[in-house]
Amino acid sequence: MSKKIITSFVIVILLAGSFYGGFWYGKNARPSIEKVGGIYNKETGKPENIDFSLFWDAWAKIQEKFVNRSEIDYQKLIYGAIEGMVKSLGDPYTSFFPPQETKKFNEDIKGSFDGIGAEIGMRKDILTIISPLEGSPAKKAGLLAGDKILKIDDTLTADLSLDEAISLIRGVKGTEVILTITRDGLISPQEYKIIRDVINVPILKYELKEIEPDGKKIAYIQLYEFTENAASEFRKKVNEILISDAEGIILDLRSNPGGYLEVAVDIASWFIENGKLVVSEDFGNGKKNEHTSYGYKKLAIYPTVVLINQGSASASEILAGALRDNNGIKLVGEKSFGKGSVQELAEMRGGTSLKVTVAKWLTPSGTSIMEGGLDPDFQVELTQEDFDKGTDPQLDKAQELLR
Repeated sequence: MSKKIITSFVIVILLAGSFYGGFWYGKNARPSIEKVGGIYNKETGKPENIDFSLFWDAWAKIQEKFVNRSEIDYQKLIYGAIEGMVKSLGDPYTSFFPPQETKKFNEDIKGSFDGIGAEIGMRKDILTIISPLEGSPAKKAGLLAGDKILKIDDTLTADLSLDEAISLIRGVKGTEVILTITRDGLISPQEYKIIRDVINVPILKYELKEIEPDGKKIAYIQLYEFTENAASEFRKKVNEILISDAEGIILDLRSNPGGYLEVAVDIASWFIENGKLVVSEDFGNGKKNEHTSYGYKKLAIYPTVVLINQGSASASEILAGALRDNNGIKLVGEKSFGKGSVQELAEMRGGTSLKVTVAKWLTPSGTSIMEGGLDPDFQVELTQEDFDKGTDPQLDKAQELLR
């Protein structure tokens, strides 16, 4: 059984494992025409009168009339036609990869590589920083979750696809990329010069905090990423919490872009009763997969608050939504990003591949994460002034609720 990865958007560093799942290689062995079923009108349920000959008419006309027809690369025409078809879906996470891009993608999901250490996505068709990763060049340069990228070096981003933008931002260690950024509070767009590096993503941070004035102990866990090892690392911290004198827990999911679904379910299971729904997978055709708690439940005895912001996405939103819907745990901070979909990567002919959005995620109460993210129970903004002063009113609010 393949693991589903629900990292929001493609990570620029790139933790592009975010998007692989079932590989439908066996189906690709059949002649393609056999796999094309009837195309139905979604309102009437009747077959549409789609004329595929239009494509071949256009092909023949280009072949006959184009002024430089002797230089036409017909394989590139095919790739371009597929890319146009995919782009017409209006989903930034469904993409076609020609052979060279497929090779690069497969290399990305095997290990570390070079980049700036920020995850990006599309928000209202604008290229947006979802999360600068801890310790990354992007973080050190001062990029923030929610920053809008207007230019990559000299290239305007308005007409770029998500994958095209990622390709421009990534690069060899030691090289420079200039991002032109706008954000709330900036009078005019600002350029950020970032030196690419090899990115190593930390998993989590744990400390036992003392809340003034009564000295109450609070276990603080910041999850940076739902990586493959995050579940085992979280388990270790659970054991530390259980033998400590902690009286509450703050789970910090701010700027966590997501990761493995299985890890989100496993971590939720430390808080939620066995068999309770963590998240359901809606395929849009009446089919749903439900993912339920394993029922470890050892942390359910602790009062808990979860921190989220606009960089909290996919697996972070699944975990936060499950804890609120099942246990009434309060969310503090800012509205989450709203990336609640899962992609599968299909290997295609000729070394190409197709990444397709196949499902969306629903919280236990039935809320669609991709329809707008999660609203916090306590809205607390983190301003530029807070960053400059090193203050954290969101964390302060969480401590106040546990006090």
